[in-house]
Amino acid sequence: MQYRTIADTTVSAIGLGAMPLSIEHRPDEQQAIATVHAALDAGVTLIDTADSYHWHADEAGHNELLIARALARYGGDTSGVLVATKGGRGRPGDGSWTVTGSPEHLKRAAEASANRLGVEAIGLYQLHKPDPAVPWAESVGALRDLLDAGTIRAAGISNVTCAQIREAHAILGDGFVSVQNQYSPAVRDSEPELQLSTELGLAFLPWSPLGGISRSSLDGPSGAASAGTAFHRIAAERGVSPQQIALAWLLARSPVVIPVPGASRPASVRDSAQAVQLKLSTAELTQLEAALPS
Repeated sequence: MQYRTIADTTVSAIGLGAMPLSIEHRPDEQQAIATVHAALDAGVTLIDTADSYHWHADEAGHNELLIARALARYGGDTSGVLVATKGGRGRPGDGSWTVTGSPEHLKRAAEASANRLGVEAIGLYQLHKPDPAVPWAESVGALRDLLDAGTIRAAGISNVTCAQIREAHAILGDGFVSVQNQYSPAVRDSEPELQLSTELGLAFLPWSPLGGISRSSLDGPSGAASAGTAFHRIAAERGVSPQQIALAWLLARSPVVIPVPGASRPASVRDSAQAVQLKLSTAELTQLEAALPS
């Protein structure tokens, strides 16, 4: 496994996005825990979760509880595992997602997350999404209060703009360590946020990093990827999966990038973790860049 840093914490260069283990079409608990254990066996030390990763309305915190059980049942050392969770979103049970960014809600949510994870302080707590009904400074101020209270050790923000990153940086100072936006070969709207995160030394955790790499075509109108793309051609030449090529491409974007691909099967986790061994050549990176949507 290769490693990168989130502030002063060393983590695996590729993490585990745990959301698929708890939402619609989730696996049974035995397979879910086997997936987490496969990640740990592969050297993954960053697990991404959230209090809103659940399916039914009465299941808030399902994913956090699942991760806590999986870690407790693992036979090896888990002291170096960073569990990053998020607060500020909800799921009423009808398939929709809500946003609640009031300081009161975020503080209660963080305390509840810490209890579910069984920790005195959350290693990394991220504001899941800005709430348009709440001033951004107030939501971020709640993270500052959580840091000062010792409820969380480090803070991050997700689904944000460059302006919101700069404001959070001014409010949180050294306690601000990460940005988590959607970013993949098919979705690169957050290129400015990636560049700013690199400039500020913030870890950039792409969610949905594989962004359609196995569906229809990056070169076609759907914006996803197919067997005809450079990702698949280079994967065939290398004898690896196109998902590994996509993750290696992401790692090459910036030293602050730490992808968190989702998984619901041990085989998927093992495949993703192996991407850290790939070093794409300049020629390969040029081919991949040429294949991306403009």
